[in-house]
Amino acid sequence: MITSISENIDQVSAQIAKACHLAGRSSDSVSLLAVSKTRPAEDIRAAYACGLIRFGENYLQEALDKIEQLSDLPLEWHFIGPIQSNKTRPIAEQFDWVHSVDRFKIGQRLSDQRPPGMAPLNICLQVNISREESKSGCLPEEAPALARQLSALPGIRLRGLMAIPKASDDEQEQRRAFADLRHLLQQLNSDLPGLDTLSMGMSGDLNPAIAEGATIVRIGTALFGARAPKNA
Repeated sequence: MITSISENIDQVSAQIAKACHLAGRSSDSVSLLAVSKTRPAEDIRAAYACGLIRFGENYLQEALDKIEQLSDLPLEWHFIGPIQSNKTRPIAEQFDWVHSVDRFKIGQRLSDQRPPGMAPLNICLQVNISREESKSGCLPEEAPALARQLSALPGIRLRGLMAIPKASDDEQEQRRAFADLRHLLQQLNSDLPGLDTLSMGMSGDLNPAIAEGATIVRIGTALFGARAPKNA
């Protein structure tokens, strides 16, 4: 397994480097977040042995189990799934980043429940950039006011925006959605300078995301292979 993951990491890293070169960007301007949901702790150990330290999880209890199993490793844990308000405390206590804050109530709970002595929790505001009814995220026009509210909370640090655009095989359509998120971040920065993160792009749309300014790409399948269905 370690050999296969190692080869996949090399391929994805090369793809990121090539996309950055084509976009006129430095390859170290994009961070690779390995999406490890449904993957066993052994796969994360293998990826860490190959140089990865950032891992993204969607399912809270599964994530907490892996965080405990892998507590001997200096990993950076990112929560990237939908957040229920009654489950914010363990997220505030155990994670370094949260990419899926889409309403003030969640941000406030994360701030209030971040343990004293820990650095503020890095968060991204999730935006429903394609306006899909089935997707989480605030609407683009709601983002400026919500970002101002979140940025005032002491236990969290607003870093930028996250989006999962509507699925498409058309690269130009993909780029338009990512460009819309980039333009929104630029708009927010006029009022809240210092926002530096665009969490966008996955295995199937990595190149257009980087072309439009992604700083974190969330990659699962291309690193670990196809996932088995998760039992509810």
